[in-house]
Amino acid sequence: MATVLSINPLFPDPEAIEQAVRVVQRGGLIIYPTDTVYGLGTNALDSKAVLRVFAAKHRPHGQPLPVAVKGACMANELAVITPNAQRLIEAFWPGALTIVLERRGIVPDATTGGRREVALRAPDHRVPLQIMENSGLPLIATSANIHGKPSSLTAEEAMSQLGDEVGLVLDGGNATGRPSTILDITTMPPKVLRPGSVTKEEIMLILGSDVS
Repeated sequence: MATVLSINPLFPDPEAIEQAVRVVQRGGLIIYPTDTVYGLGTNALDSKAVLRVFAAKHRPHGQPLPVAVKGACMANELAVITPNAQRLIEAFWPGALTIVLERRGIVPDATTGGRREVALRAPDHRVPLQIMENSGLPLIATSANIHGKPSSLTAEEAMSQLGDEVGLVLDGGNATGRPSTILDITTMPPKVLRPGSVTKEEIMLILGSDVS
């Protein structure tokens, strides 16, 4: 059974963060709070660790996994940041906009389901941001639930589904439950793949163009 640690979402305990960093660095899985729902995470650049996420969630391998980054610099290491992407990052990160971009070679096929794109987001939450800051690694940012079941809004809900599969659970209280908007900007016009907290109108205002 996983170790469970309570953590203050605004002032995360450094030792709890370091425990999460150690689990991630060795390819283990963690459950962590975000500004949307609870996430299931590991090192997004470690193919074996990523495959453990698929196994834990019973998720089909062809489906790509979203990736959390700490900001624009880390995003640039993983994907091609176009001018449109830069404008969106400046407007909405950290926050609830996931941007689908052309990936760089550092991102393994396991993470993207073999696709040439990768979905990136900088969460507006100190816990994952601090884990990435301390580890220097991007995190898998998929929801902490079995594939096809509802997303988890509490650590208890996440543990009931995945507690036997993870090494550490960080309990940061209730999540908002508002999903991120997923926007694919590798197409023209950009396409909203999943509506969420950031509206199409807000995106169009920043891009100055239509969004489908």
